Amino acid sequence: MTLTNRDFKIDVTSEIGNLRVLLVHSPDSGLGKVVPSKAQDWLFEDIVHLDTMRRKEYDYYIKLLMYFLDPDKIKGKLNEIDSPESNRDFFKPDNPAFHNSAKVIEIQTLLSDILQKDDIRKKLVASVCAIESCNYRLQLQLIDTDPVELAKIFISGSLDDDTMIFAPIPNLIFSRDLGIAINNHILLNKPAKKARSRETLLMRYIFFNHPMFEAYRDNIIEISENKQHFLRPGEANEEKTTLEGGDVMMVSPQHLIIGCSERTSISGANEAIKLLFENDVVNKITIVKIPHKRDYMHIDTVFTQVKRNVWVLLRSLTITESEQSQREPIAWFADKKNKDKPEIVQFRKDKKPKTFDTLEDLLDNISQKDLDCTEPTKFIYSGNDKFPFDAREQWTDSCNLLALKDGVVLGYDRNDKTVEAFKQSGFNVVHVTDLLPEFESGALNPQDLKDTLILMPSAELSRARGGFHCMSMPLKRDSIL
Repeated sequence: MTLTNRDFKIDVTSEIGNLRVLLVHSPDSGLGKVVPSKAQDWLFEDIVHLDTMRRKEYDYYIKLLMYFLDPDKIKGKLNEIDSPESNRDFFKPDNPAFHNSAKVIEIQTLLSDILQKDDIRKKLVASVCAIESCNYRLQLQLIDTDPVELAKIFISGSLDDDTMIFAPIPNLIFSRDLGIAINNHILLNKPAKKARSRETLLMRYIFFNHPMFEAYRDNIIEISENKQHFLRPGEANEEKTTLEGGDVMMVSPQHLIIGCSERTSISGANEAIKLLFENDVVNKITIVKIPHKRDYMHIDTVFTQVKRNVWVLLRSLTITESEQSQREPIAWFADKKNKDKPEIVQFRKDKKPKTFDTLEDLLDNISQKDLDCTEPTKFIYSGNDKFPFDAREQWTDSCNLLALKDGVVLGYDRNDKTVEAFKQSGFNVVHVTDLLPEFESGALNPQDLKDTLILMPSAELSRARGGFHCMSMPLKRDSIL
């Protein structure tokens, strides 16, 4: 039965408004098929233990989202959902007991829905087989496969007998990278790596063909390559047009941030600015160019918003080092330009661009000017701004937080020094395992939480190199202005 939501709207005007609807993808069997020889090609740093990631980590994420966004699906049922007899059926998109929420929306469900249509199934099978170099007999076999099973195959890369027919797409859990809601538009992104080609194709088909998005088809913006891009020499040209959602933040109704990073090119940002201005989606876009390092990857690995006037970020990336004294000989030979300093340029429609010296300057401007804060802007630093914990904890996504509402954010439980910094800034800190029983008993209402960092188990998830900001594609948030 096709997922429906009569009240569904695409409407995201900030990073911190009450979260109402989001797209996610739970860890699928493809993550358990990543092998060491292909891990880097498939953009993974390590081999994760799938069952631990599911049962002891990601399932808590889904349960927490349910209490906040769709409590009728979970309240009063937690013991049953967690029982050994249930066998995690609540979390399995192909199972009759699956939650099938229209607010915590599973990508695999949407994919199964559109594959019910014969014409869509044939076109998508042909497209997937083309990019995966499948033979014609396999293409015919896939066309005749049940839509629910076919969706699993497209995502996991394996047939129902566990035979791998193409590579898995383990990065699909990082749903934000493939698209982002900007006001009532969807910006379909263009990932940098070939390993994500199939993900991009599947999301394109979902947004253009699922009935839930029918009213917004004219509001879907696709990033295309530059004209005559096929004339560029070589396969790995740095001028490729790429853009990933981890580099895009909707910080206020008319202001978007786009990062230029290891994964998002200047060309990609340029195309996005032109399209968004031409379609009157926003009137202000700030480019934050960060070093092309695996440590950072996207801007949401360097900073995210916690509440109107509070941001978490990596301080070492924002500091401008003092110039070497000219009295020292080395000063005459050193590269005086700080290569690790971000470059920040703000483009406003029909106005001259302006620049910011540091990330703090930009984020303070957003809080004070765009969001009309009456309190001073505060910064919480990764690792509590202590070496080497700042870099260690940024690597395990201390700066990659998802706001469920203004001041209530999710983060990993392993980043101890960053947790200290939150406490010093007046935030309550609670582990999800302590929080869920209180929600279930009614002792605490999720909407009553204020200024809280919710800690999530993270031993395996953090090894996948992404936090909860990456693992979410918000489609609807309440306005904060």
